[in-house]
Amino acid sequence: MKIEQTRWDEEMGWKPNPLEPSQWGENVQLVLIFGNRLLLTKQELLDTIKTAYPHAYLLGCSTAGEIYDTEVSDEAIAITAIEFERSQIKSTCAIVREAGNSFEVGQKLARSLAPEGLVHVFLLSEGIKINGSDLVRGITQNLPEGVTVTGGLSGDGANFQETSVLWNDRPQSDAVVALGLYGGHLKVGYGSWGGWDPFGPERIVTHSEGNVLYKLDGKLALGLYKQYLGEFADELPASGLLFPLSLRIESKDTPVVRTILSVDEAQQTMTFAGDVPEGGTVRLMKANFDRLVDGAIEAAEKSYAANGSVEPELAILISCVGRKLVLKQRIEEEVEGVREVLGENAVLTGFYSYGEICPFEEGVRCELHNQTMTITTLREE
Repeated sequence: MKIEQTRWDEEMGWKPNPLEPSQWGENVQLVLIFGNRLLLTKQELLDTIKTAYPHAYLLGCSTAGEIYDTEVSDEAIAITAIEFERSQIKSTCAIVREAGNSFEVGQKLARSLAPEGLVHVFLLSEGIKINGSDLVRGITQNLPEGVTVTGGLSGDGANFQETSVLWNDRPQSDAVVALGLYGGHLKVGYGSWGGWDPFGPERIVTHSEGNVLYKLDGKLALGLYKQYLGEFADELPASGLLFPLSLRIESKDTPVVRTILSVDEAQQTMTFAGDVPEGGTVRLMKANFDRLVDGAIEAAEKSYAANGSVEPELAILISCVGRKLVLKQRIEEEVEGVREVLGENAVLTGFYSYGEICPFEEGVRCELHNQTMTITTLREE
């Protein structure tokens, strides 16, 4: 695997310039592009990338922050060009009409990928209309046994207005794209972890519909939630990023985290990025700076172990916008922690998301997460 990176922002332009002579520009099959939503609409930037890598497939999404090596930026585009030497790729796209068809979107994507030789699927999704839990179920239930899935939901800063996925060389606001990775020489690692502290009592979900939560312990969910938020209640839904819910569907399950996408004051409901099933138990969570950084390191250690404890060639980091809002100027600490685990030679790229898709660790079912650092590592043997 051969990899090179560049980035663009308004102040510095291209650094380095992708149009300068490259050792393998003609042979690059995949270019990952993560960037500010409005910048992704600038056709001249996409044209420059396409000129530099004329035979490559362009795949990416809008973000709530871009990861380029150990740097985190907000108004930039991070580009990673990849030449696979012993592996193949294939992509497929489906359109999200509404949250209710998320399962069918997952099914369609899985069935569009040829099963023979398929090793892993990397998924990038629209970040606002999707029910991420249904999407994950739809795709994982229709893939061959042993094929793993990781990815994330695209972002729009802290705005939650519109997101986009780059597919077929242009951004689309309602798309989900699955990238199939093929070949026995490709080794994939993955890991996901949070680092938030639970507080307050556990509550039972007594009324919900999919990803819309109506009642906890028989009480209106939004009103109960606001009691814990205090002064932050007036800043919903944005302040919900600072106080996610820990969800446990079965008592034996590892909890997953759910973040609010929107609230309905009239109905007193909260809408989340993934399902909040009736009968599940939830608990409020809050940030712990050191534990958030430790959580990123834990995710790196899990992905490193899943990759055979060998330094990867590429690591795609997908972390939640809520972590970025909490860590603020310390945000690069979590990326630097990942670097220490994965080694100096691993190329790091990625973005801050509205949801992360990954098993917690090897051998566990894939889930939609919020407020985690999720890492996918790749190397060819």
